[in-house]
Amino acid sequence: MGKKTDVAIVGAGHNGLVAATFLARAGLGVRVLEEQHVAGGACRTEKPFAKVPELAASTGAYLLGLMPPELVGKLGVELPLLRRDPHYFLPTTDGRYLLFGSDQQEMRRQLTSFFSQADWHANQALQAEIAQIREDVAPTWLQEPLGIEATAERFVRPALREVFVDLCRKPVSDYLGRFDFKSDLLRAMYAVTDGFSGLGGGWDSPGTGMNFLVHNMCRLPGADGTWMIVKGGMGTVTARLREAAERAGAVVEVGAGVREIRVEGGQVKGVVLARGEEIAAETVVCNCDPFRMRELVGEGRFPADFERRLDGYLRDATTFKVNLALKGLPRFSCLPEDRGQFGPTIHLLPDEKDVIGKLRRSHAAVAKGHLDDFPTIEWYFHTPVDPSLQDPAGHHNSALFVQWVPYEIEGSSWEREEARYVRHLLSICDRFAPGTSELVVDTFPLHPKKIERHFGIRRGHIHHVDNSFGFADRLPYATPVGGLYSCSAGCHPAGSVIGAAGHNAAMRVLRDLGKT
Repeated sequence: MGKKTDVAIVGAGHNGLVAATFLARAGLGVRVLEEQHVAGGACRTEKPFAKVPELAASTGAYLLGLMPPELVGKLGVELPLLRRDPHYFLPTTDGRYLLFGSDQQEMRRQLTSFFSQADWHANQALQAEIAQIREDVAPTWLQEPLGIEATAERFVRPALREVFVDLCRKPVSDYLGRFDFKSDLLRAMYAVTDGFSGLGGGWDSPGTGMNFLVHNMCRLPGADGTWMIVKGGMGTVTARLREAAERAGAVVEVGAGVREIRVEGGQVKGVVLARGEEIAAETVVCNCDPFRMRELVGEGRFPADFERRLDGYLRDATTFKVNLALKGLPRFSCLPEDRGQFGPTIHLLPDEKDVIGKLRRSHAAVAKGHLDDFPTIEWYFHTPVDPSLQDPAGHHNSALFVQWVPYEIEGSSWEREEARYVRHLLSICDRFAPGTSELVVDTFPLHPKKIERHFGIRRGHIHHVDNSFGFADRLPYATPVGGLYSCSAGCHPAGSVIGAAGHNAAMRVLRDLGKT
């Protein structure tokens, strides 16, 4: 081999950059090898619109919420975070709406006048309980995980231990059923945003409660439990992380795809790049998804039980991200005046009369490979909060985060259906905000197969592994191959822009090398 390093990291996503920072600070030689010509993985800011070439957008990951503040402090990075207040907007087609923010008096007025007093009390009880669980579980995110039951015993206050275990193991509908919501629309809103996001599970699927817990672990300063916008887009996060890694001495190389992880006698010996260059390393940390890691290692390198574990994680993606360039902001029928409804997560849901039944039917249809007529949609606008992303002409970026869609379309293909389905999704937006379709100047759609190609994530799964797997049920940091580690989003604590897997994998490497 021509070159040598102490640690080779496969992939320059956010977890790989976090791991590189801590390993380099410990005095190790670290090379981060990224296949694409830009660092950041799916956490990047791009200018993807051919017709509006100066408009920037967070094309993949779009909000920061789950990165532990303790990790931000240890990294020593400053992230320009913008609070979304209000943070949720639930419009309807019958004149009602909810605009959730820090103004508790206004929230109460809306909930009691548009919905019911019981819904207000149920919402307060839900937020109070999940805040307690969040506080109890927070320390577990920056350490190697225990099992769910052991985590409950060690970290969760006694009164909530059984609640916590049930939340992790059961459907999100069971957890929301603990609270006296009278409105199915409100229950659906919470289930969709936090239980179903990025996961192939529906109203009755065990594990959607785990996903709900993950998405409610927001502890960033000033967030008050909500997700935040990063000024300059999500690429700002990975740019700051790359700077930290390089300051520590790590070398980050883009356009340097790895085609093989060399293993001899059950021990890592280095990597071979796509261009043929070999780099010797006794330690390799994989930031790529677990299934790409297995391909790089080669058939038969892992024990059968570890192979079965990987097979058990494999899921098709169910997410469609439609990035939009707009020449203006739409006007919602239920709230025509601008009261801050363009900063929050906007929830587009079917009519309340049968919203739960519609969720069940939608999930069942997609599981059979069909495109649903009204999938759940989260709608985002970031330029009203962060105008630095706008182009000189003042265009706005926007996005539809659609859940669920099939990876393979039964009897058709994404190539045939993409343009038609984008138009259909925009027609749903028109129901709530007439004329939205006419505002669209360009689109950059990312269905599951495009997510796979654009970001290099197997099967287009934005979290690598379903967040229905939690704690010790996720991919371990240390693999059965000596010197081979993972800091993938498939590891504890979860998939999202968190960084904890990068930190924890680095701590495991340092411990195994006797450097802690």
